Amino acid sequence: MFNNIPPITRNIIIINVIIFIVANLLLQDKFIGYLAAFYPFSPFFKSWQIITHMFMHGSIIHILFNMLTLFSFGPILEQSLGEKKYLILYFVSGLGAFFLFNLWNFIEVQQISGELQQLGFNINEYLSGSGVNYAGTSESIIKQKELVGNLNNIMGTPMVGASGAIFGVVAAFATLYPEAKIGIMFIPIPMKVKYVLPVVILGSIYLGVSGNAGGIAHLAHVGGAIVGFILAKIWKKHLYRFN
Repeated sequence: MFNNIPPITRNIIIINVIIFIVANLLLQDKFIGYLAAFYPFSPFFKSWQIITHMFMHGSIIHILFNMLTLFSFGPILEQSLGEKKYLILYFVSGLGAFFLFNLWNFIEVQQISGELQQLGFNINEYLSGSGVNYAGTSESIIKQKELVGNLNNIMGTPMVGASGAIFGVVAAFATLYPEAKIGIMFIPIPMKVKYVLPVVILGSIYLGVSGNAGGIAHLAHVGGAIVGFILAKIWKKHLYRFN
């Protein structure tokens, strides 16, 4: 059965599984600092992470869900779009996920930096690596520590997973085949994908901007879906040429 999967989808799944085994099971996360995607202005960021993070996963459940989703939607798109455009769809969606997620991070960093400066905290000195120097009243210092903690969380928490790229694949599928019906966990009746995807995207936007992310990069999903939708819209009018 696995040999019947089109080559690009099959190879993406194989690479993801191999990297997951090497990084999480054999090397015990030693690759995380090199391959996961940190905030671009973080001292931990490396240029190659904008690509390598798409092959990193934090848990078996994480990679299983992503690969099953890719297995469900990828082959149809690969066959209809062709290998080249399908590969473009996958990786550009992943880049879109990285961009939107970190655009929101940038907005949050600017907001935190502004609040710290109003409290008399030297943010430039801190970001240059000179250390933390709190000043002011005890109440102000407590607030500064909280804000610095939030800043450190953004700088030091990496983004991992193929979810953004896969959301691009799902969005492209929904754009090209809006009437297709899919089954959803806990819902016994298959639903048209054109109704399911907007609900998922709106939920992801809410969770991403409300601070209820729960360790999930919801805005990365949105970024990937936006790219997938745009590319599919561009290609849809010429779809017959790919068959």
